[in-house]
Amino acid sequence: MKSELLYGIHPVLETLAAGRRRIYKIYLAKEKKSERLARIASMAEARSVSKKSIGPADFKALTGTIDHQGAAAVVSPYPQITVQDILQPMQAEDRKHFLLMLDNIQDPQNLGAIIRTALCVGIDGVIVPKDRSAPPTPAVSKASSGALEHIRLIRVTNLVQTIKHFKNSGLWVLGLQKDAGQSIYDSDLSGSIALILGGEKKGIRPLVRKHCDFLVSIPQQGAFNSLNASVAAAVAMYEACCAL
Repeated sequence: MKSELLYGIHPVLETLAAGRRRIYKIYLAKEKKSERLARIASMAEARSVSKKSIGPADFKALTGTIDHQGAAAVVSPYPQITVQDILQPMQAEDRKHFLLMLDNIQDPQNLGAIIRTALCVGIDGVIVPKDRSAPPTPAVSKASSGALEHIRLIRVTNLVQTIKHFKNSGLWVLGLQKDAGQSIYDSDLSGSIALILGGEKKGIRPLVRKHCDFLVSIPQQGAFNSLNASVAAAVAMYEACCAL
């Protein structure tokens, strides 16, 4: 039985709410009492999930951190889906679609923050490469405040082939590039699109960048011209979302 340990109130609550993972056991802190912990206990009982109360030392030993907030869950691995699982329902829906592709986002905190915003924006799916990307770990679920448990995240072997697949399905592919001459605010984002974001250090890889339909930038002023990856992602996603 493969399993992993989620920790933190939001990841545990959201995995219970999402119903996408099998939940084997819930751990709650003996000394902590709160409305949210009581809600976790109630949801676990409703789903007939085994619960156990443990003390502070045992909780730290179980999770390896003091940032557990008194809640943890032994769960099945993050559910895997394919690109086709996203494209098939999209092709049957008469509306514009918005996908997010991430290249070189290797920091779990950044990935979690981006996923949290993506869920708020209503992204149809997040695509990351299996290499050179942070995987959907419990740390990412914690950083996303549990948003990972609801988002459709797909890990692909070849990002370029996936871009070609999206183009053939009628999506425009645009890359966010710091030095691109075209501002995202002056771009036509009204159709179904796949937005590609790169990591803070290297950005989008040259071969991936080459296959974008066009590149856009976020205008910046002043001597300091670098945005955190998750902040840049939030700006770009909301601009594109408003245009849909």
